[in-house]
Amino acid sequence: MTFGMIALLVMSLLVIFGVGQRVLDRLRINDRTALAGMAAIFIGGLIPAIPVGNVEIGLGGCVVPVALCIWVLVRAGTWMERARALFGALLTAAAVWLLSLWMPAEPENIVLDPNYAYGLAAGVIAYLLGRSRRAAFVCAVLGVLLADVLVGVYNASRGVDTVLRLGTGGALDAVVISGLIAVLLTEFMGEAIERLVRGRRKEEAQ
Repeated sequence: MTFGMIALLVMSLLVIFGVGQRVLDRLRINDRTALAGMAAIFIGGLIPAIPVGNVEIGLGGCVVPVALCIWVLVRAGTWMERARALFGALLTAAAVWLLSLWMPAEPENIVLDPNYAYGLAAGVIAYLLGRSRRAAFVCAVLGVLLADVLVGVYNASRGVDTVLRLGTGGALDAVVISGLIAVLLTEFMGEAIERLVRGRRKEEAQ
């Protein structure tokens, strides 16, 4: 069982026991939808990828996460938030793609699994660009998947005949890690800023 699947199980248990309810509320996702989404990603990750021409599409790593992103975007507060999320996803994808070019090709020189590195990078970048929890989630998840598309386009431009894999194998870990980090960073930083503002207001009132 991969790290991404373990993280999904842990998050599901937290949702069942009522932990993180505030985060889900701000994402505008209820408990039932969150559990259904995580179960679909987990089960989809066990199903073989769907071949479509020269592309392999993972149900758990691509189809379900994209559907969740669309759900979050539809329920976003404003068109500006939606535009910021999509633009941030493009920038996140570009950054992850550049990171993939920088990563060493030799396995013995790799300190951190590339999919974990991409997930961490996408999560942090998405937090910086997304600003809201919903936008950060969309930035991270779509950013990782779009980065795979950029890699495929880059390889094709160089005449490298490879299969474009979207959300398959370790990419599921990158998608889960990136979305989780983006949302948690936004939540913790948002809470810290809110407390700081409240503290200053109390000081001014005194």
